[in-house]
Amino acid sequence: MKKVEAIIKPFKLDDVREALSEIGIAGMTAIEVKGFGRQKGHTELYRGAEYVVDFLPKVKLEIVVNEDQVERCIEAVTNAARTGKIGDGKIFVTEVEKVVRIRTGEEDQEAI
Repeated sequence: MKKVEAIIKPFKLDDVREALSEIGIAGMTAIEVKGFGRQKGHTELYRGAEYVVDFLPKVKLEIVVNEDQVERCIEAVTNAARTGKIGDGKIFVTEVEKVVRIRTGEEDQEAI
């Protein structure tokens, strides 16, 4: 099992959710986060004063999938979240050792 973590622009969340649903991925966790990378924030004007916004709003998705679904998951997220502009985000894939469904006690593949 693998955990696919994606950092995306907030307005792309619904598109990504629909793309994942289309390939049979039913569950994910979405967390509102702030961060920056190459985008390096931007300058805004508020009541005549200019200030720098270093941390930009993003959404972090956590999706646990079977190994055979990883590439399709990455492709779905990439295609749905891409705008072609800086700040589209990143995807990280890590190994998951164990999953337990709290309600039933099911483990690993059955718990996903």
